[in-house]
Amino acid sequence: MEVRIVTFPETRVAAITHVGLPQNEHDTARKLIAWKLAHGLLDPAKYRSYGLHYTDPRTVNPREHRVDFCLSIDRAVGANPDGIHEMTIPSLRCAFARDIGSRFDNKAVAYLYDEWLPSSGELLSDAPIIFHYVNVGKTVKDEDAVTDVYMPLQ
Repeated sequence: MEVRIVTFPETRVAAITHVGLPQNEHDTARKLIAWKLAHGLLDPAKYRSYGLHYTDPRTVNPREHRVDFCLSIDRAVGANPDGIHEMTIPSLRCAFARDIGSRFDNKAVAYLYDEWLPSSGELLSDAPIIFHYVNVGKTVKDEDAVTDVYMPLQ
């Protein structure tokens, strides 16, 4: 798997926080998707979808699992009943790898943590790992899903 060191750019996002069982993540993400559709933020090149993963679902108590689902924005979020808030993902130096396939079995993130990092001489930062869901929507088949993984480094 190809790994490159890149700089993730500072990115303003609308976000919703999921805390709890990983299998319930989609219920949380649906709220952000509905907000995105209601506001006409449909261009995936302009309004990119992200997941900020604070915990490793392989090792954390499932009830303490945390992810912020995000959408890059160019306008204020405003008040809403769904808990969607504005935040900024800072510019970060990252190890980058691309995963193609099911988002439920991300091989790039496993490779970065289990193989690349131990032999790289790099150290993790305390920032969450970033998933950029390159292609999203009901028409994307599991085997065609593209996820860019950014592992923040010190």
